[in-house]
Amino acid sequence: MKNVFLGEYIKQRRLDLGLTQEQLCDGICEPMTLSRLENGKQTPSRNRINALLQRLGLPDDRYFALLSKNELEMEALQKEIVACNATEKVPEGFEKLAQFEKLADPDDQIAQQFALRSRVLLGRLDGRYTPLEQIDLLMQAIRLTVPRFDLESIESFLYTKDEITIINQIGLAYSDAGQNKKAAEIYYQLLKYVRKHFKETITSIGVLPLVLYNYARVLDLCGRYEEGAALAKEGREACIQYGHYQVLPRCLEIEAECRHFMGDDEISKELYYQSYYLCKVIGYQIGLEVVKKEAKEYLNIDFMS
Repeated sequence: MKNVFLGEYIKQRRLDLGLTQEQLCDGICEPMTLSRLENGKQTPSRNRINALLQRLGLPDDRYFALLSKNELEMEALQKEIVACNATEKVPEGFEKLAQFEKLADPDDQIAQQFALRSRVLLGRLDGRYTPLEQIDLLMQAIRLTVPRFDLESIESFLYTKDEITIINQIGLAYSDAGQNKKAAEIYYQLLKYVRKHFKETITSIGVLPLVLYNYARVLDLCGRYEEGAALAKEGREACIQYGHYQVLPRCLEIEAECRHFMGDDEISKELYYQSYYLCKVIGYQIGLEVVKKEAKEYLNIDFMS
């Protein structure tokens, strides 16, 4: 794809959404840079292009861009850091993160944001950051690209997929701190935003199921079981629709717990069985232990290990 075509692609989508250049590029690049991109006169760094495409709800993996050696190394490290987080290899993850930070330009807000977000994710796994410390770091991270970000008016801004992930993490940290009501308020706003801006786009693949699951989870913790069950059900349907099966057993487990507290033990039992066997299939050990514990406590079900 030629640069001029990419620029036209971005410009047309921006106009279709009724956005000004300033609204789209706020916190990512200068309006002049976006103008030059739209007119085929300049190509920003790949991570800035990705961020612009994500805010527009467009796929960020279907264009060609020439990368410098430094960008290639950083992109490879990002993938390795994400993998370390997913597999809970914390020391290796921090080692890769240190390498990434050495390569990253201090003025590259998007790279610095990724580093902060990854630091919180890895640090949460080994307990080096308290929930309140996580919130502070995550607020620093999102304000690198959304300078006026405010938890009371989440719907007032445009977000990339990564920025939505950070807001999701903030909600999770509030929940970890025992502030589930605050977490529920965050997820309520975030879900409204995602439904409005991401519902029918390719970026929904990971975003919508994740937000639905976490919102259902905090509603469950707040004792709002009917709402939690409904959102968990919507979450598992979104997992199937978008092929995002990693979150599916967690949605099933939350719906099962909510159904139990609603008095629907037959439905709860069926959901626990589905969650248990899906956890086994995908190798989700933490989820497996949660399901076994809850099913035994609530329904006296003994799953064979």
